[in-house]
Amino acid sequence: MIEAFEIEVAFARSDVQSMVTLRVPQGTTALEAVRCSGLAVQFGEIDPESAKLGIFGKVVAPDTVLRPGDRVEIYRPLLADPKEVRRRRALASKK
Repeated sequence: MIEAFEIEVAFARSDVQSMVTLRVPQGTTALEAVRCSGLAVQFGEIDPESAKLGIFGKVVAPDTVLRPGDRVEIYRPLLADPKEVRRRRALASKK
């Protein structure tokens, strides 16, 4: 039985990326890992309580229990809807 294991917590902006490796006890959730990572202190725009979280590119609930080797990703809100950007680009190219 594994009592504690390593995970990573990652956050990226266009100008900087940060990844923190943590040793966490069994039963740790994605939200708890984000809180323990210190990234919310380092990057003021992160609100752990409302941030969208993922594990290896798949969105997960904050209460998702982590497994050894998981990488919790903290996602930033989109500035523009990608579908809307593509639609505008397509319309502009038709002119």
